[in-house]
Amino acid sequence: MSKVIEKEKALDLFQDGQTILFGGFLNAGSANELLQYVADNKELKDLTIIGNDAHFGDREGIASFTAKKYVKRVITSYIGSDRELGRQMNAGETEVVLVPQGTLAERIRAGGFGLGGVLTPTGVGLEEIEEGKEIIEVDGRKFLLEKPIVGDIAVINCAQADTYGNLVFTGMTRNFNELMAFAAPTVIVQADEVVEPGELDPERISVPGAVVTHIVDGSKF
Repeated sequence: MSKVIEKEKALDLFQDGQTILFGGFLNAGSANELLQYVADNKELKDLTIIGNDAHFGDREGIASFTAKKYVKRVITSYIGSDRELGRQMNAGETEVVLVPQGTLAERIRAGGFGLGGVLTPTGVGLEEIEEGKEIIEVDGRKFLLEKPIVGDIAVINCAQADTYGNLVFTGMTRNFNELMAFAAPTVIVQADEVVEPGELDPERISVPGAVVTHIVDGSKF
């Protein structure tokens, strides 16, 4: 059964108060066209968005969500590319939680695969980082327990998808996209190219169709 939907149908999948995982590393492997389409055609509020970075505040994509004040909380590793979000953070308009990139990736992985969290030495001994977190000692070494991250919806990008939802990525566009495909019950994929089942090289498929719920053809934006 095909999982391909028209972009107009994707609007119904976004609701107030959701936690949205968004893939990409700056603009590499980001579902920018889909996110921009949603931002331009549906008003939202009280969102929590989670991704590697805030993307570019003067460009399309998830930065449009923050610019339009749809977001109450951002969990990310880097916001330096989005001056507007930096302004909102300093003004107390939007909560920003900064998480080291590796820790963020592993917390998402833990959420996607049902693990109880991640033990990391990053932040041990720093009062502000340790606050509210459990410290666990293993073989005489202290670690922080970082809890898993899951979302209500994940919005990712891939190079190719077949209509069943099997995904192929190229180069660094794999980044957070593969992790996030497992960490939300609703997974929307903006595919650069959509092909029929059997056309993908099975050795290149890194996300199975079983975890993908919807595909939007990126060539139609």
